[in-house]
Amino acid sequence: MLVGKRLKEARLKKGYTQQQLGQLINVTKVSICCYENDTRTPNLETFQDLLRVLDVSPNYLLGNDVDVIAEGNEQYHIRMAKEDIEIINQLKTQKDLYRRLVNDPKRTIDLINKRMR
Repeated sequence: MLVGKRLKEARLKKGYTQQQLGQLINVTKVSICCYENDTRTPNLETFQDLLRVLDVSPNYLLGNDVDVIAEGNEQYHIRMAKEDIEIINQLKTQKDLYRRLVNDPKRTIDLINKRMR
């Protein structure tokens, strides 16, 4: 999944407007806006063009840019977005909520969603 926030950050870092980036990769400004808002996903060719023009890695745009190594003797690692790591760190400061999420993640998320409506 393309992370729109990351696309926007990379675009701004290069100093491009949505219109300019669109022209560079042969899509409309509206398409760039939709990619950044995560309401549309570019096809593979457009995704490759974004990587080339913005000079970023696929892992960065997909939100898989931080290696997380398991504790203990396990011999594996995963990639996570730095934003996901920040969410986890903030959750851990909320002891009761974190405990509930660990014990019953689906039910806790459903309750949070219900309260937010």
